[in-house]
Amino acid sequence: MTLRPFGISILCALTLPSLALAAPPEDDGGAGVSIGADASLDADDGSAEADGDASADADGEAAADEPATDEPAQSTDGDKKPWIKRWAPERNMLEVGIYGGVLLPTPNHELFMPDLGLPEQGFKPLGAVAPDLGARVGYYPLRFFGVEAEGGVMPASLRDEDRGALLYTVRGHLVGQLGLWSITPFVLVGAGGLGVSSPREALGKDIDPALHFGGGAKFYINQYLMLRLDIRDVVSYKSGVENVFVSHSPEILLGLSFTLRPKKDEPRPEPKPAPSDRDGDGFIDSEDTCPDEAETFNEYQDEDGCPESDRDGDGMWDDQDTCPDEAETFNEYQDEDGCPESDRDGDGLWDEQDSCPDEPETSNGYQDEDGCPDEVPKEVQDFTGAIKGITFDTNKDTIRKSSIKILDKAVKVLSDNPEIRIKISGHTDSKGDRDHNLDLSSRRAEAVKKYLVEHGIKESRMTTAGYGPDKPIDTNDTKAGRAYNRRIEFEIIKRSGS
Repeated sequence: MTLRPFGISILCALTLPSLALAAPPEDDGGAGVSIGADASLDADDGSAEADGDASADADGEAAADEPATDEPAQSTDGDKKPWIKRWAPERNMLEVGIYGGVLLPTPNHELFMPDLGLPEQGFKPLGAVAPDLGARVGYYPLRFFGVEAEGGVMPASLRDEDRGALLYTVRGHLVGQLGLWSITPFVLVGAGGLGVSSPREALGKDIDPALHFGGGAKFYINQYLMLRLDIRDVVSYKSGVENVFVSHSPEILLGLSFTLRPKKDEPRPEPKPAPSDRDGDGFIDSEDTCPDEAETFNEYQDEDGCPESDRDGDGMWDDQDTCPDEAETFNEYQDEDGCPESDRDGDGLWDEQDSCPDEPETSNGYQDEDGCPDEVPKEVQDFTGAIKGITFDTNKDTIRKSSIKILDKAVKVLSDNPEIRIKISGHTDSKGDRDHNLDLSSRRAEAVKKYLVEHGIKESRMTTAGYGPDKPIDTNDTKAGRAYNRRIEFEIIKRSGS
C-alpha cells in the first residue's frame, strides 16, 4: 500500500520526456523534427546546431549551395525557426509564476499538535483531496539546470469530522531539464516544510520537514509565457505504524509562469575610421569652420571651431569690441562697448556725461550732476552750519515760538532750491547724562524735520541725526560756550535726485 503512490510518481517523471516529441509540423516543406538526426547539444547556450539530414533539389545538387542566412539564436514571433525550437530555454533565465492543483494528503500524516487540556483528543486523518494553490520563482543559470523556491496553501478538511485544516508548504528544489525544445521535460528533487494551521480541537498547529520529488513538462507559449505541469510525491513522517517512518502524498499541479530571458548581444558593427581633425581641436574637419586653426575654447562661440582674437587684451573679443585696439577701462560706465572712457577734467564724470568736460565740478552738493563749476547760492549758504535762532524748551524737544521765523525762512530756501538735500543734526552741551542728551538731540532734530515737512518740504530730502555732547564747537566750561554748543545744524549732503 505504501509503494503505490511512490511508483506512480517515478513512472510519470520518467515517461514525461516523450512529450518533447509532440512538435507541430513545419509550415513549409513538410520536414519534421528528427531527434535522431539532429545533434544540437551545446554546453553553453545550445545556439550551435548541426543538422545531420541532407536535402537535395531535383537536379541532385546539395542545398548547401544555396546562400546561407544569419539567424540570431533567440528568435522573435515572426521568425521562421520551427516553434519546437523557437522558445527553448536559455542560460540565466528567470521564471516567476503561480500554480494550482490538488494534493492527495496521506491518511497517516504526522501533522498533529495535541492539546492536553482537551478530553479525548487523538490523531485525526485528513480528507482524501485538498486544493493546492501557490507561487514559485526559479533561476536557471544553465539551460539544463536550475533552482526554484515555492510557497503554497492547501485548504483541507478532516476525514471524520466537519472541521477544516489549512495545510501550507515552503520548499525549494533542484531542477534538471532537457532544455532543447519549446516543450521541455524536467525532473526535480527538493525539501522544505509541510505544516498545518487549524483549531486546537482539530489538529492544532504543527510543521514537519518534508521531501518531494517528481517531474513534469514546460510548454513555452512565447518569449514571456509558459505553461507547466508537475506530478510529485511529497514524503513526510508517518504516524502510528512501526518500522515504516514515511508517508506519501501525491501532488498534481498546473501552473502559468512569466519568463525573463537575458538580452542577446547584437553583433558589433565594424568600427568606422576616425574622422579627420587636422587642427586637433575636437571638431571634425567637415564640421569645423576653421579646420586648420584650433578653437580657443573660451566659452565664446566655441561651437564654430575657430580661434577668437582680443588685440587690445581687455577680455572682449574683437568682433564684440567697438574699439578692438583700445582697451576698455572697466569703470562701471559703458563697460560693455569695449572702449575706454575719458575724463579730461578729472572730476569723476566721464566726458560724455560732463557738460563742462574741461572744467571740473566743484562737488559742493549743489548741481553736482552737471559737471560744471558753480557756487552754492548765498541764501543756501546762510542756512548751512549752525542755525542761530532755533531754540527749544529746557530739556525738551518742543520748538519755541521765537524759532518760527527762522524755520519759515528755511522752508523758503529749501522750496526755492529743490535740488538740494540736507542733513539736520541736533547737539547739546555736556551737562547731564550723555545717553539722555543723545536722545534729546535726536528728538530735537526730528522736531525740526517735522516742521519743515508740515510746511511743504518733502521728507525724502532730509535726514536727521543726534550727536548729543559729542561734537562741541565751544567750551562747555562757560555758560556762553554751552549755549553755543546747544544748536541745530543744516548740512547739504547731496543733490535731491540722487
